[in-house]
Amino acid sequence: MRRRRLVALVLVALFIGMPLLEIYVLVQVGQVIGAWWTILLLLLDSILGTMLIRHEGSRAWRALREALGSGRMPARELADGALILVGGTLMLAPGFVTDAFGVLVILPITRPVFRRLLAALVARRVVLDVTRPGRGPEGPVVRGEVVDE
Repeated sequence: MRRRRLVALVLVALFIGMPLLEIYVLVQVGQVIGAWWTILLLLLDSILGTMLIRHEGSRAWRALREALGSGRMPARELADGALILVGGTLMLAPGFVTDAFGVLVILPITRPVFRRLLAALVARRVVLDVTRPGRGPEGPVVRGEVVDE
């Protein structure tokens, strides 16, 4: 219960804090370089972000297909695809702060850091129930012998 409350508070802070931070940064940039240059910079940022997402997404898709073709588990490739999707979603939001985070998540240089964070998050969420001996994933374990005819 305590953990849910903490997650709810963090989400509320993000949903209220991020737009306020984005507005603040946009106003500050607009005061320094002007409103039209700020709009132009946002458009340029969107175009470059789209190109980056397209390039890295196709690289991740090729790597996924190669991993599946060679018969190995594509854990890294799936994580990269998920991170590129998250980064692309962040870049859809107008503003410089979310775009900066999105670029950091998408770039192949910084993506391994976020991949490790994602792996740690997933590992924390996946819990194996080994506290009840004698129970398998489908119910009670029946001991026996395999007889091959």
